[in-house]
Amino acid sequence: MANQKERLMVDFAPTSTQEWIDKINADLKGVPFEKKLVWRTNEGFNVNPFYRREDIQELPTPQVLPNEFPYVRSTRMDNEWLIRQDIQVDSLDEANKKALDLLNKGITSLGFKLKKSQINKESLAQLLHEIVPEAVELNFSCCISVADKLTAVLADYLQESGASLDQCKGSINFDPFKKQLVKGVSNPQWVEAAKKVIDAAKTLPGYRVINVNAVNLNNAGAYITQELGYALAWGADLMDRLTEAGYSVEEVADRIKFNFGIGSNYFMEMAKFRAARWLWAEIIGAYGEQYKGAAAKICQHAITSTWNKTIFDAHVNLLRTQTEAMSAALGGVDSITVLPFDVTYQQPDQFSERIARNQQLLLKEESHFDKVIDPASGSYYIEHLTNAIACQAWAVFMQVEEAGGFSAVAEAGSIQKAINASNEKRHKDIAGRKETLLGTNQFPNFTEKALNKIKHEEDAHECTHCNPSIEKLDMRRGASEFEDLRLATEKNEKQPLVFMLTIGNLAMRLARSQFSSNFFACAGYKIQDNLGFDTVQQGVDAALAAEADIIVICSSDDEYAEFAPAAYEYLDGRAQFVVAGAPACMEDLKAKGIENFIHVKSNVLETLRGFNKKLGINE
Repeated sequence: MANQKERLMVDFAPTSTQEWIDKINADLKGVPFEKKLVWRTNEGFNVNPFYRREDIQELPTPQVLPNEFPYVRSTRMDNEWLIRQDIQVDSLDEANKKALDLLNKGITSLGFKLKKSQINKESLAQLLHEIVPEAVELNFSCCISVADKLTAVLADYLQESGASLDQCKGSINFDPFKKQLVKGVSNPQWVEAAKKVIDAAKTLPGYRVINVNAVNLNNAGAYITQELGYALAWGADLMDRLTEAGYSVEEVADRIKFNFGIGSNYFMEMAKFRAARWLWAEIIGAYGEQYKGAAAKICQHAITSTWNKTIFDAHVNLLRTQTEAMSAALGGVDSITVLPFDVTYQQPDQFSERIARNQQLLLKEESHFDKVIDPASGSYYIEHLTNAIACQAWAVFMQVEEAGGFSAVAEAGSIQKAINASNEKRHKDIAGRKETLLGTNQFPNFTEKALNKIKHEEDAHECTHCNPSIEKLDMRRGASEFEDLRLATEKNEKQPLVFMLTIGNLAMRLARSQFSSNFFACAGYKIQDNLGFDTVQQGVDAALAAEADIIVICSSDDEYAEFAPAAYEYLDGRAQFVVAGAPACMEDLKAKGIENFIHVKSNVLETLRGFNKKLGINE
């Protein structure tokens, strides 16, 4: 008996999905299951609280093997990815020294941001001194107006240096739609410019020289399905227009590189990269069965998003970039750039760059994320997300195709307008705390000052003849408005003091004082909390003695009917008066002259802007 295999589950009858739902409905006590537990995503589809095997039986993705068309699981038989770090090249010698140092610290992909004056063989020789081009991926970016020159110079340099050109891998960041999307400048001649870059790269078969910079869409606040759908339309337009110009499908497909952003939605970002492989393979495969091999394999580079990064409580950015890097690694991308946590307010220093590198090294060397191909495969939840994202992104793709293709829609500003609308929606959600940025609109660091640490300057573009004529992407980060609010407070001569007049029911006054403290600290106000007062007169006197600018009464709903009018009348306009909560007696309190109430449905940003205005603080 001891040696017999026990099958414990045979003693339990199977439970159907409907039985689970019935049990959940019973526990919800009449609250509709769909309203309480089903999540309607911003991407336009529902997510259930649980999934079962039956939910994925009709889906095509779980049946695909790694390195098998349409490559939803992987484009290769491993999960290795390159760890990339970019270098702004001011001094060629310093950049070379830094690059050699990075190669000894685990970097396997280098990126160089070059100026126009540095695009010559002498500069490249100085920059790449002692770097073996066959041993590391080399990526270059410059003004798109000289991308073809850079490509030609690089090809000549590598050939003259004796490198094995078929073993050299990298990219030239030529983005034919950057002008329309980021600068708002028309660029109808992009096909001719792209042809020059492709022709210049003929001797560099391992270089991807046409880039789909979907990361710009991500950094402008695009939702996941927008980023993916527009990226696919972007790539498809490149394919269509360049094959029409005389290039073969393989010649174009092998030159395209997708640079995606990575947001904080952990599982959905993972699913995005799986869906991208699948849908791009289908697009290339539509050219014919013969193209369902190597040509249909997408090249994906992933870069941590800047949209959700913050100036205040910036070390929280480390948590964000870590989960983002995990999403991309488990999603099976080809390379990852983790931006340093301080990138929002200064040129990253050695410490922040080191931490950013190590975040990926830890995933590889200690967590072994590179040892398993597509670990999410078969997960009921991830497979559902992959298919749902693919369907919604495909709908976006088809809308662009029906409107004339990506280039036409970008020239018209329609893509920019749609993504800017999403950005505006997300800013409103952050203002009302429907979307949380820890340390910014929720649980801020009360005593933090940031004005003196901001040293970041926007990169000056070398082209001075760009005249915007179409709508461009709004690149404001999600935290930008709260940061402006808090920095305005910091610049003010006097830091406003918010005094918590806690009275009455112990549990309610503590809860509301904590809520109110976090609320006002989002504007950088000084907070003075208190254990409690016996009378409202005692509390008001203590607040005025502390020279409070704002007094927040914190009590229970039932007690507000008595305490709030008494405190308001005794205060007699000597400071701003606020009630924490939305009590049933709110209208009665308003009738007595009390105007300010803060609660979970308040628009935090607009409320704080109102107080800044009342206190004479200008943004």
